[in-house]
Amino acid sequence: MKLYIIRHGDPDYENDCLTPLGKRQAEALARRFAVHEPDLIFSSPLGRALETARPTCELLKKPLTVLDWTSESAAYEQMRVSENGETRWCWQKQNTIYKNNDTVSLYDDWYTADREFMSTQARECVKRIGKGSDELLERLGYKRSGSVYEIIAPSEKSVAVFCHQGVGLTWYAHLMRIPPHIVWATFNVSHTGVTMFHFENFKNGITAPKCLMMSDLSHIMCGGLPMKFENNICI
Repeated sequence: MKLYIIRHGDPDYENDCLTPLGKRQAEALARRFAVHEPDLIFSSPLGRALETARPTCELLKKPLTVLDWTSESAAYEQMRVSENGETRWCWQKQNTIYKNNDTVSLYDDWYTADREFMSTQARECVKRIGKGSDELLERLGYKRSGSVYEIIAPSEKSVAVFCHQGVGLTWYAHLMRIPPHIVWATFNVSHTGVTMFHFENFKNGITAPKCLMMSDLSHIMCGGLPMKFENNICI
């Protein structure tokens, strides 16, 4: 099975929708998925994710299923912090606070990397996203067992989930069994960036997702759109 996790297009956060650029990005993404057609399409309930998924659904004439647990609003409520009068994600601090010589060896104690900001709610958010992931994947035929997955119904389907930056990064950590503070400090994903995990159907009935690409933007390049991260850094 192939699992695609896609960040929404360039957003108008205030109105929870896409900007004109974001709509063009979503259209380019639809043309990409017309070549490698997903069998199932899911989305966060937020407008910017739904608008990103819509061109793909319309082009492929496929229905969309909403996954409430992928909402960025719920995650932000649990993982926001205030510092110097500014409210932001707890992991948007300087990345060396989370990844340094003293924190790289943390695993299940990841939240101790920054006790001041890693609130109990942040820990609950990580658990909630992991629970949502496990429930979805078990419905798709892969039951989590510690760091691996039992193959209860082998599948060759492709599954696309349109969601968000913070939710996506936290989900990657759960899938790869990497402490979230290391993922937050090391990786990022751009608007309509496509991350793909492959669940290989091994004969012994056990598998673990392998990340084949992260924040891929080949559709943006093919569409002649600006290759910039957050409309800022050229990539």
